[in-house]
Amino acid sequence: MTGGLLNYVSCGVLWLGLLVKAPDLLRHRRDPYLRAICAVLGLAGLCFFLGAPPTVGAVNRIGGVPNLAAPLTYAAITGYCAASQVLIVHWRGGPRVRRTARRWIAAYAVIVIGITATFALGEAPVERRTDLDTYYATTPYIAQMIVLYLLAHLTAATVTAVSSLRWARRVGGGLRAGLLLLGAGAGCGAGYSVSKLVAVAARWTGRDWTTLGTSVSAAAAGLGALLTVVGVLVPLTAPRAAEARRARRTYARLEPLERALDEVLTRRRLRLPRPRFASPATRLMWRQTSILNALGHLDAYVDRDLFDRARGDAQAATGDPARAEAAAWAAVITAAVRREADPRVPPSRGAARPPAPVPEPELLVRIADALAGPVPALPVPAVPTGTPTAGTA
Repeated sequence: MTGGLLNYVSCGVLWLGLLVKAPDLLRHRRDPYLRAICAVLGLAGLCFFLGAPPTVGAVNRIGGVPNLAAPLTYAAITGYCAASQVLIVHWRGGPRVRRTARRWIAAYAVIVIGITATFALGEAPVERRTDLDTYYATTPYIAQMIVLYLLAHLTAATVTAVSSLRWARRVGGGLRAGLLLLGAGAGCGAGYSVSKLVAVAARWTGRDWTTLGTSVSAAAAGLGALLTVVGVLVPLTAPRAAEARRARRTYARLEPLERALDEVLTRRRLRLPRPRFASPATRLMWRQTSILNALGHLDAYVDRDLFDRARGDAQAATGDPARAEAAAWAAVITAAVRREADPRVPPSRGAARPPAPVPEPELLVRIADALAGPVPALPVPAVPTGTPTAGTA
């Protein structure tokens, strides 16, 4: 992969992460943590964009100054460093968050001024799109500019990596994974600075290690960009992904209960239209609603005595009240479906109450699990079959 393509791909990955975070930032404009995250993603992408050889050539041509893209890129990198430190400060928290953040911003602002001043004082007449660091490593003032931005970047990357990995030890779940990835990305960023510094130092001793300062550093920066984006997004997407997994699992577990009620749902047209291209949560809500519609219709066919006997038998067999209640509901629903389908059995309109309120979602899952096993054995009825003993008006 060419240097320009690698830069643009890295920029696209980072700005894609920024695009994902943009809606949250619009809703919470005053959240300093969100602003810091978006600044990190945006400035990191800008660094790759400005550092791409085609962009370097365009900036130099439009500006009319050879290598004008260099201080602009270094200033963007310095801004990214400042944003990284501000993000770390907000992560750590404490009583002096704002003061510490302002100090970091002020320190890196001084570095930007130093980069500008050294570039203005130095001479870099030959345009270098990919190897300016090593080509001008011995040029007065330009060399100081290069070392200044590399040391600033190395400091920020090292602090970010150490802080992220240290914090990851105290948390778990998606936040831990995100911190580990962010720490690894910052480590790759440190590798970028180190490889360039080594190449520059080699130039001071008369050696030519340009490849180390171009290809190796670019690869380290690209990998760091990918890890940084994933590290920022994982803590934000992990809860949603976990919720989607739970919804899919619950949706699948409810299938036996919906299948048991399918005849009632179809004959009475109680099932809502199935949603297409819906999220797992929407599909789960659709299935729960269909089930509750059917159970509401079957209220008038519920047999309280049957429920009590089935629950007692299950309680004696399992010793688990939750399983006993689910098994009793499974038995009652199975019997109610049969009664509702028999035209000779009228619905009960008495004052008796059903065995329990409409089951909660967690109970629906346990009922479905009970139906997924062996068909519940119905206790011997205390009254002739076909005569409901309880129901709802």
